[in-house]
Amino acid sequence: MASVLLWFMLRRRWRRLEKDNLDVSLDADFEKGRGPKKFTSRELVNATGNFREEGKLGQGGFGAVYKGFLIQDGREVAVKRAEGSKQGKKEYISEVKIISRLRHRNLVQLVGWCHRRGDFLLVYEFMPNGSLDTHLYKKTTLLAWPERYKISLGLASALLYLHEQCEQCVVHRDIKPSNVMLDSSFNAKLGDFGLARLVDHDSVSQSTKILAGTNGYMSPEYAYNFRAGKECDVYSFGVVALEISCGRRPVEHKEEPGKVMLVESVWDLYGRGKILEAADKRLENEFDEEQMERLMVVGLWCAHPNYKLRPSIQQAINVLIFVAPMPVLPSEMPKLMFSGSPPQLDVSYNSAEGSAFSLTMPR
Repeated sequence: MASVLLWFMLRRRWRRLEKDNLDVSLDADFEKGRGPKKFTSRELVNATGNFREEGKLGQGGFGAVYKGFLIQDGREVAVKRAEGSKQGKKEYISEVKIISRLRHRNLVQLVGWCHRRGDFLLVYEFMPNGSLDTHLYKKTTLLAWPERYKISLGLASALLYLHEQCEQCVVHRDIKPSNVMLDSSFNAKLGDFGLARLVDHDSVSQSTKILAGTNGYMSPEYAYNFRAGKECDVYSFGVVALEISCGRRPVEHKEEPGKVMLVESVWDLYGRGKILEAADKRLENEFDEEQMERLMVVGLWCAHPNYKLRPSIQQAINVLIFVAPMPVLPSEMPKLMFSGSPPQLDVSYNSAEGSAFSLTMPR
């Protein structure tokens, strides 16, 4: 009996020390300059109406997002409540430590954070126009072409900042429409840095034991050999660029057996000189043809199966802003062959289609 009591006491003390260490670690990241605020659990419970279901803005791979109002600041916010699982905690720490050091007009601003008794909470600026995903696929009103092109440039600008202009290169690893938020003027702001990693600028890529991301947006080489680099984000940007142009998801299930892959179908039209036929039919030809063609060709270029032949995000931007010519791509989509066997995977988490997931390599 005494040994059981001692075990519980030690376990409780260990958890308290773990929390204190996390507090000190996060506080140290924010002590310099203006940064995110540490909220109390009570403040965020009050702000969200105790995380009421009606206030839920969305559900991600490792947590839900709720609308809130900070009375003391007089502002609306979005509160992300991460799962108390090991992966949820890992994403929370990663997101706080990485995004707290970032400042850019095309990134969602982290307002504050809180963790208490297994609750991991992140407070973001509220985006009144929701996500790009909602406007492309769930809204009854159509997202017009000028806004679409502006969003693509804003997302590219965010990646340029992360890849080239930060002290350390930030690889996001989960670029997709549901992580591209829109402010009141439809400016794009990239969010959700739970899967992001820091990479030295002179490093080509970084190996990881966890394959994390979303089906349809992961580059072939990352899915195969777990090496994450800037090229992985460029690939995902290419897929999103095609979604913005075509109004279609990267993987569509046909009524008969099989799938329709967006990159492959657009590349086929490109090879036949009919790429504009891939444009979103709902736009009813109400778009700038030069912009449409450039965005789709850049999308294919970025989503090239061979990462060595993809552009940097700066090169992609130069084409989109008409300071560089469009690239000439092969008329047929190249087939990429990998040598050796892919890693054996243990599934640690798998969510519904379209949500982020992670797979872990066995030791």
